[in-house]
Amino acid sequence: MNKQEGFFQRVYEVVKKIPYGRVTSYGAIAEFLGSKGSARMVGWAMNSSHYSPENIPAHRVVNRNGLLTGKRHFGGPDVMKELLESEGLVVEDDKIMNFEERFWKPDLPIE
Repeated sequence: MNKQEGFFQRVYEVVKKIPYGRVTSYGAIAEFLGSKGSARMVGWAMNSSHYSPENIPAHRVVNRNGLLTGKRHFGGPDVMKELLESEGLVVEDDKIMNFEERFWKPDLPIE
């Protein structure tokens, strides 16, 4: 496993812990993994997650303002929004409403 694959796998382990109906940000994941400033790399991991045999809930990862910046990677322009809405989140103009209330900070150690 190369360095990038190892990082992506660590990202996936965090993303799999995001509770149903909650979201986190690329930057929060990067910071939790000790790679503050690597939010873009977390985004690349999310883009690649669609090829993983595991179920990675990538739709629960948004930008720091609650915007659905990765929506084009879900096979249709509204798929990410629909997935989030199916979990009870409200999305308007590609932004999660009540983002602060729905935000999950990864602060528990990965097992």
